Amino acid sequence: MEYRSVKGFTGLGQLGILMAFLGAGLILTAGLQFIIGMQLIPSNLPADKMGDAMIKALMQPENITAARLAQVLGTFCLLFLPAIFYLLVCHGKNIFWLGFNKHINSRQIILGFFLIFLANVIANPLADLSKMLLANFPDLNALGLRMEAEYTSQVMALSHLKNWGEFLMAIVVMAFFPALFEELFFRGAVQNLLERWWKKPLWAILVTSLLFSLIHMSVFLFLSRAVLGFVLGLMYQRSKNLWVNILAHFLNNTVAVIQLFWISRHADIVEVDKLDPKVPVWGGLIAIAISYGMFLLFEKASSKNRNQIAFEEQDLLEHTHNNP
Repeated sequence: MEYRSVKGFTGLGQLGILMAFLGAGLILTAGLQFIIGMQLIPSNLPADKMGDAMIKALMQPENITAARLAQVLGTFCLLFLPAIFYLLVCHGKNIFWLGFNKHINSRQIILGFFLIFLANVIANPLADLSKMLLANFPDLNALGLRMEAEYTSQVMALSHLKNWGEFLMAIVVMAFFPALFEELFFRGAVQNLLERWWKKPLWAILVTSLLFSLIHMSVFLFLSRAVLGFVLGLMYQRSKNLWVNILAHFLNNTVAVIQLFWISRHADIVEVDKLDPKVPVWGGLIAIAISYGMFLLFEKASSKNRNQIAFEEQDLLEHTHNNP
């Protein structure tokens, strides 16, 4: 029997709707960021120089509030709104279909946090491997260097955390909102759709993890982000509760913000590439082995909740079919 959403849309139809909302979100993001940027530059600048001027203005410490606003509104429009409108059109108002439910326990969150930490350890050698391989492809290497420089500039612009007020603001803007928006779109919307449509969880996780990495716009970190996306996808597939991913992802982001806060108060320059310690290949292999054990514990902590969620989903589907 062909998979259809609560509102009767096929898998392909749902994908088309989600991609349409994503495209609209991209246009809205560009428009809002253009409006914010225009407030920071002289109005008489030639049109061909406005783009560079806006980027430079957003990188200045005195414009940190505008930079943070641009970041939050950007991810809100690009990821959050498409997921919500996709839900409303394809499934209705019940956020259960995006993975939100009450079946969660503290062990899942703690184990999830450590799984993300280990994923970063596993991914670290992959970043070095990517840089080494791409050195043989001058054009791709040059693109990677430009993207890395832009990412470093963005982080530095957002990391001027000189007091506790700015630190708390960064926890919300740089830790919570990215975790919420990214998990809602990638796991709640994309992975859920692909898994229900294809009936092949592993393929759904793999494709979603690649999209997750692609949207982060990094050549050197593409494999690293894909590994992180895969771990997040596997966590969600085994827990079936988006709150587990959001909270574990948030805790991981918070650790990074704490690092930035400490460095901002003790150093003049934040060296982004030195925030994560270098991990040798053997360290990554050890992390893989530990991750396997952690996933077994995560599976055990999630099994009862997952069964309850599956029962609720079946009950909702039967109720929908009986009351179209």
